[in-house]
Amino acid sequence: MASARDIRRRIKSVKNTAQITKAMQLVAASKMKKAQDQALASRPYAKLLNEILVHLRDQTEEGSHPLLVEREGDRELLIVISTDKGLCGGLNTNLLRQLTREMTPGSRFITIGRKGRVALTKMQKELFADFHIKDPVSFAETKQIGRFVIEQFLNGDYARVRVAFTNFVNTMTQVAMIETLLPVRHLDLGKKKDFIGMGNEPEAVSQNGHGPGPAGYIFEPDAATVLETVVPQYVNYLLYQMLLESRASEHSARMVAMKSATDNAKELIKDLTLVYNKQRQAAITSELLEITTAMKALE
Repeated sequence: MASARDIRRRIKSVKNTAQITKAMQLVAASKMKKAQDQALASRPYAKLLNEILVHLRDQTEEGSHPLLVEREGDRELLIVISTDKGLCGGLNTNLLRQLTREMTPGSRFITIGRKGRVALTKMQKELFADFHIKDPVSFAETKQIGRFVIEQFLNGDYARVRVAFTNFVNTMTQVAMIETLLPVRHLDLGKKKDFIGMGNEPEAVSQNGHGPGPAGYIFEPDAATVLETVVPQYVNYLLYQMLLESRASEHSARMVAMKSATDNAKELIKDLTLVYNKQRQAAITSELLEITTAMKALE
């Protein structure tokens, strides 16, 4: 059994750890609120952009834009959005587990986040590029990544581009997902993405434009010209939305993990204090018995 001094040292150590985790919890809670607000505020624009692209698609010929053309082959570019720091529960582990299930032998990887880069390097996967995104997420930085990915796709080296990210549902729930970014598939247009409205059924926009949202768009100078501008914007914003969802998930998971660690530390301190008090009481009782025995021996 540990001595009273060892128990006191351990209690002090756990208290110091609890102070650190409590501070990290408060910092994560502050960042979480900002990240959640940013992710939720951008969802309506992403939904509207999707609807506009549906109307453009209906007024142009199929395959009128190279980013809409389906390609044959299994060579793909996978963008992995992970965190730069740890202490966020099983967030990165769940993402990598989902990635392992769905990636193909012909996959090449672009990483955003240090944890994903380190994990894929250990798995000896082919890393094509690595990007660092500051917090909070900036659309200007995301646009540079989107431009790079679009350029690689248009070169014809890849049949598709997919993104592995963590979808923010609520503070307690985050879901690892892999979504196709390129080509922009006709089946996905007009549907409410899971990461735009988790738990809602997909809502399809009808061919005559009288589905959900505003109808009767007039495009100037013509639909084909507008489509040329809107499709890259749609790709860039979709990637931006995925980054926002991942960042909101990261701070939410870290806040919950640090709160759990702080609560566990408090419980451990309570248990150690009880053990220390019992041991101290036993030592006092033992000393009293020795004194009493000595006094009787002197009588």
